[in-house]
Amino acid sequence: MIEQRDEAGGNMPAYRPVQVAGRLAAGGLLLAGLAWAVRGAWEVRLALAGEPASGPPDQGEGVHRALNALEDSYHLVTALGGGAVVLCALLFLSWLSRVRDNAQALSGQPPRYAGIWVYLGWIFPVVNLWFPRGIVVDAFRRTAPERKVPVAVEVWWVLWLIGLLSGVGIVYRDSTDEIIARAYTEVWPLLASDAAVVGAAVAGAYAVRAVTGAQVERLRKGRQAPAPE
Repeated sequence: MIEQRDEAGGNMPAYRPVQVAGRLAAGGLLLAGLAWAVRGAWEVRLALAGEPASGPPDQGEGVHRALNALEDSYHLVTALGGGAVVLCALLFLSWLSRVRDNAQALSGQPPRYAGIWVYLGWIFPVVNLWFPRGIVVDAFRRTAPERKVPVAVEVWWVLWLIGLLSGVGIVYRDSTDEIIARAYTEVWPLLASDAAVVGAAVAGAYAVRAVTGAQVERLRKGRQAPAPE
């Protein structure tokens, strides 16, 4: 942690600006949630249109028929949604790194999780089931040890796991053409997973605001506190 010298000559930690980063992260989450809501709307449109007489787009053994206009637009919607998710991830990770570093400076103790897990904790199997939540919770507790962890954090993580483990949520295993085929025959599991992702995005935005607000409040109090003689 970089340190600065105050007017009295003592050392004081240099905190990273977090308020704007928190707003951007919350906005990114809401944007990703909107993208997934649009994706769900397109899946409803596919279900209502029904599967064409020519069958699903992926007809097996490497054979793919030409897409109709609705199926082609679903590909575009999923591509734009993927871009929104990438942007959301970059903004969220930037915010998470900042609140983690500030929490360390505020508490004077090393974080529970090493900094590399801010990034790798999302992709390593098994640990991705609790490390990211743990980093957020650890940062909040070191910032405001007298407060309870915001409910929004827990709601965000539960819904995130549902979307993650469903196989059709934020990280899905099927190709876009396979998801189109599922929308024709079994749209409800897709919509349930989409709802979990949208809910996780909204709850995540509230969680980011709560954690950011607690840290900004603590930082302001620190600046207003009288310096020791």
